[in-house]
Amino acid sequence: MKKLLVVLSLVLGISAAAVAQPRAIGARFANGGEISYQHGLGSNFLEADLGWWGGTVGISGVYDFVIASPQWTAGTWNVYAGPGANVYIGDGFTSIGVCGQVGIEYTFGSVPLQLSLDVRPNVVSINDGVKLLDGIYPGLGIRYAF
Repeated sequence: MKKLLVVLSLVLGISAAAVAQPRAIGARFANGGEISYQHGLGSNFLEADLGWWGGTVGISGVYDFVIASPQWTAGTWNVYAGPGANVYIGDGFTSIGVCGQVGIEYTFGSVPLQLSLDVRPNVVSINDGVKLLDGIYPGLGIRYAF
């Protein structure tokens, strides 16, 4: 019985913590279009993107550290940077790589809307070759914060 209570307490505690974390879902426009999801992890957040452009499909994940977060009466600014990884599959190639992200975002206080501007440089391995810098892609994100 004690084990059951401990397990139930843990499940309820983890569920409450997960619900209390801020999240956002929307779109990120960079070298193409991406469906973007953010999940808050304390003061930092995890961003996962699923994108497509010119016959290529890709998925990327970035763990962003919030460097600064000034509070305004109308909303919240976040300046962030972090490392990540990505996989792209296109016409006759597969690419696995690492990326970084540096950006700024604003979440409105009265409207659940989040706007972001970021830059994401990529270092990738395409089939058997390595590109040291595949590209630096600026992005504009528009998300619904909940």
